[in-house]
Amino acid sequence: MNPEYAVDLLKNTMLQAATLAAPVLLTAMTIGLLVSLFQAVTSIHEQTLSFVPKVVGILALLIFLLPWMTRSMLEFTQAMIERMPQMAH
Repeated sequence: MNPEYAVDLLKNTMLQAATLAAPVLLTAMTIGLLVSLFQAVTSIHEQTLSFVPKVVGILALLIFLLPWMTRSMLEFTQAMIERMPQMAH
């Protein structure tokens, strides 16, 4: 396996990981921002108020995106398995 092939393989793997993680991270960040804004406006500083909405939002998002995430991971795995013979050279 030449260095260019290894770099391309690593790049594709990192891009796949970022693509799968981005929706979850963006959702958590958005919910956290909205809860913080709500807490600042109402002067309510309860720890569970920031935790529970994030958990509920992320679970809802995962249930909604699970088919896409599974399909994406399966396609990526299949592509990596198909490229295995080229890795030996």
